[in-house]
Amino acid sequence: MTHGSGQAPYRSGPTEKCGVVGVALDDRAAARPLYYSLYALQHRGQESAGIVTHDGFQQHDHVAMGLVGDAFDEADIERLNGESGIGHVRYPTAGSVDKSCAQPFTVSFKSGSLALSHNGNLVNADEIRDELAGMGHAFTSDGDTEVIAHDLARNLLEADLVRAVKRTMSRIHGSYSLTIMHDETVLGVRDPEGNRPLCIGELEDGYVLASESAAIDTLDGDLVRDVAPGELVVLHEDGSGFDSYQLVERENTAHCFFEHVYFARPDSVIDDELVYEVRRELGRNLWDESGIDTDVVMPVPDSGRAFASGYAEAAQEAGAGTEFAEGLMKNRYVGRTFIMPTQDERERAVRLKLNPIKSTVEGKTVTLIDDSIVRGTTSTQLVQLLKDCGAEEVHMRIGAPPIVAPCYMGIDMATREELIAANRDVDDIREAIEADSLSYLSIDAVADALNRSRADLCLGCVTGEYPYDIEGEATDREVERPVIDGQDLAADD
Repeated sequence: MTHGSGQAPYRSGPTEKCGVVGVALDDRAAARPLYYSLYALQHRGQESAGIVTHDGFQQHDHVAMGLVGDAFDEADIERLNGESGIGHVRYPTAGSVDKSCAQPFTVSFKSGSLALSHNGNLVNADEIRDELAGMGHAFTSDGDTEVIAHDLARNLLEADLVRAVKRTMSRIHGSYSLTIMHDETVLGVRDPEGNRPLCIGELEDGYVLASESAAIDTLDGDLVRDVAPGELVVLHEDGSGFDSYQLVERENTAHCFFEHVYFARPDSVIDDELVYEVRRELGRNLWDESGIDTDVVMPVPDSGRAFASGYAEAAQEAGAGTEFAEGLMKNRYVGRTFIMPTQDERERAVRLKLNPIKSTVEGKTVTLIDDSIVRGTTSTQLVQLLKDCGAEEVHMRIGAPPIVAPCYMGIDMATREELIAANRDVDDIREAIEADSLSYLSIDAVADALNRSRADLCLGCVTGEYPYDIEGEATDREVERPVIDGQDLAADD
């Protein structure tokens, strides 16, 4: 997994790679619905935003660094002609932090124009890049998305759209949900393990593909279903429907459980489960496994809120006197990418982002609920913050298992050296963050809340065993990695 150079900004928690969207409409410009969809997916990436449309004759694109509202103005939207298009918001985990890796990525070739948006991370991008470069392909970025685009363009010279996508899928290995536009045709592809989310929505005058159903809601559309793992969905150019092709099938999936724990909006439905209800169920399971009767239970906003709600409800049903309370107020003008170059400033960042309500915690025992602990910096500061405000005890409960290993599938989850749980047991972590007690949710409780077996989840960050063949790492299933050695790799069609 490659990373951009330069000093990384301070982030208290894991960050997601990106969000993708694609639309095909009947007699209505696609740019504005794409723009609104990107706003709905802004939480999935804040480094860059882009839209590519096609008017039936030529491609139009606008890609810029920054938030969606900063990347586009009215004139930009007006220039994006056409009734079909794709969009992207990006947080970089593979490739540099500059416009060369911003998406959608576009390429023109003999068979037309191609644009591609990618959520996820390829494990074998370097191998394919080296092979294609040896064949004369010129690369303008160090990101894995360009690798997919060039490989697909090469296959489109020799095969129709469906076969070309199938051939590319046979060569790329890793996590990917893609929205692609070949001339004016929009399509969506989800990797055979279904690691990253992708869903289909129906509008009054067309169809939409998006990372999360919240984007479909923003367009007043209806969620049709998830794109299946290994499925290709091709939207009709007139917005009248879509065609489905199941190109690859696996015995087990590898859905990222962290989508439900942290990344996705709580109002999204992912893999048939409403994220908000999953988080409440995770909170209920947390009480069942490690509940403690304190005066108040409070969330770390915002992602801890649904966990705390379910936890408090289960506590009250069990006869505990625990009361749900909002004890930490969030400064919404300090985002995930707040730069903190020194340790003193990192400690100050917590006070900039979260401020306690003293009357809620003073003289009380507190259960503080968060979705995860990554480096431990934020947890340590929050425990101290609450004790400084007069909390008698602070007990931490975490709605996910300990993160013991990095993510190679498109989440910036830090290295093993940075992960507080990588080489510490729970009591060591409790001591490090100075909490009165600490408990995590078990892996089985997560699987139960998701209504999935452990075999159908990607649990690499909490087990150290991955559903893909990653050099130097263990796997949790039989995995066949494509062999890329320069030979003609046209797949059997």
